[in-house]
Amino acid sequence: MMETAPFSEQEIQRLRSETRGTTGRIHFNNAGASLPPDVVVEAVVKYLNEEALHGGYEVEARYKEALENVYALIARLIGSGTDEVCVVENASTAWGIAFHGVDLHPGDVVITSEMEYVTNIIGFLNAREQHGIEVKVIPNDERGNFSLPALERTICPRTRLIAVTHIASTTGGMIPIAEIGQIARKHGVLYLVDACQTAGQVPIDVNEVGCDMLSATGRKFLRAPRGTGFLYVRKEVQDRLRLLFMDGHSIASISQEGFQARADARRFELYEKNRGVMLGLGAAIDYALQVGVGRIWRRVQELAGSMRRQLRKVGGVVVHDQGEQLCGIVTFSVNGMDATAVKSALAERRINVSVGNAHSTLYFMDKHHLTSVVRASVHYYNTEEEIGALCESVASLYQTV
Repeated sequence: MMETAPFSEQEIQRLRSETRGTTGRIHFNNAGASLPPDVVVEAVVKYLNEEALHGGYEVEARYKEALENVYALIARLIGSGTDEVCVVENASTAWGIAFHGVDLHPGDVVITSEMEYVTNIIGFLNAREQHGIEVKVIPNDERGNFSLPALERTICPRTRLIAVTHIASTTGGMIPIAEIGQIARKHGVLYLVDACQTAGQVPIDVNEVGCDMLSATGRKFLRAPRGTGFLYVRKEVQDRLRLLFMDGHSIASISQEGFQARADARRFELYEKNRGVMLGLGAAIDYALQVGVGRIWRRVQELAGSMRRQLRKVGGVVVHDQGEQLCGIVTFSVNGMDATAVKSALAERRINVSVGNAHSTLYFMDKHHLTSVVRASVHYYNTEEEIGALCESVASLYQTV
């Protein structure tokens, strides 16, 4: 019951006071990189200071338990085992390890959606060129919803992988990943979920989703430092993925005759990584879990819904988000103004937004004949007053066109 309890005004103010960036500007670029809580910044800086004084390996040994706990926190966040997660630099690395680890052959079919992210599309195109696979895109229906019946009809004996992005980069719609997981299990097809925008915004349990692999980043809604991410690979699938690169950390044993990979997901990561930002990732996950991801999701939906309603009342503004379930990403255009110009004008008023370019969600943007959109993404530390300030600023911009 407590998990979805609404935030009180006092709690919001406390959370904002624990995020120094909220005092200087209005931040609606959480889908790009959220403002980190102060505790995350302090965890990173403290570790780096100790490295400077005592040496990198020496400090790593001191923090061995805390670093190990990061894996436990990731597992708790997504409902997995600690032996099913590894820490990498970003979601693109995580996704690439998973996708390129699948043994694909000429004629194999990979199914995706029109909401797919640019990095993943590049991976599909490269696999088509290198391995001769076929990529089939499931289009959304006329209301902007992913078609589960179309997915079921598209699966064939050569289907090797279903790979979808849960939340797209340049629209607020969402893919029904749990329902897709049921279909994937029914047909015995490997299933990869890009949860880049999901982690920290929406509660996610890999067992409920039914995915075999899941990639995520730290910098977005998790509010972790840039340069952090993680990959989940279901225990039963780990031996089915090729290892793309290895070092001494990736293996359990080695001799002059051969080597044996580790028996957990850390076979997919390398030893050398930034331990300071890794601790920052752990601190951010711990912070999110203490706040409650279910509560975060409820507030994000409320704030995003409010922003969409207010923007639709502004003359000259078109909101582009489609689908029955929408997230904290709000995309819109201002008639007569380029999205980059809108972003720059808002930045002068100390309001951060982003620009979603066509290539970021290529299938979706091409289908809707969009070259770019303004992307405003809310988080639980944002307020209704900040939304009002954004909408008033957008209205004044349109009046000058």
